[in-house]
Amino acid sequence: MKRIALLKERQAAPAGTASTSTGSHCPVSGLWSPDHDPHTVLSFFEGHVFPAFDGVPTVWRRRSLGQAY
Repeated sequence: MKRIALLKERQAAPAGTASTSTGSHCPVSGLWSPDHDPHTVLSFFEGHVFPAFDGVPTVWRRRSLGQAY
């Protein structure tokens, strides 16, 4: 069963510091980029399972709207 993050946990990790890998559930809705291609930005909702990128497992990092890539 997927775990829904509590509001305090969502606010604890600012954008740019949160990361997770392919196959993991998205901990918080927002913009995410694959570690090896920071110029690609995709939107994922909380609970979504992170996919592979270009057919390769990757680490996904949370981004913010105003963050330079």
